[in-house]
Amino acid sequence: MEIGKLNKRITFQKFATTVNENGFEVQEWVTFSTVWTNIGNLFGKEYYAAAAVQEEKTVKFTVRYIKDLDTDMRILFDEKYYNITFINDINYAHKFLEVKAMLEVI
Repeated sequence: MEIGKLNKRITFQKFATTVNENGFEVQEWVTFSTVWTNIGNLFGKEYYAAAAVQEEKTVKFTVRYIKDLDTDMRILFDEKYYNITFINDINYAHKFLEVKAMLEVI
């Protein structure tokens, strides 16, 4: 992956307990990390495998390696939320991650 292809910004969010201005604990989505990414749709075998389980709205995000990223998080991109379904450390090199996420239906 060429660094120059990481040309879109996304925000990873995690669900956490925080304290609001009144001193009460609230659970909300908070920013974990904002990064550059390359975004692509699924093609070929990947698309048909996703369609078989009604996950054809899955998008593939390629980002530089991020420690502690997990599937309990979500992605904010273009004012839409995506639930992370799979994270692949490409070749276990800790350089790039391929994150598959499905568009959240509200």
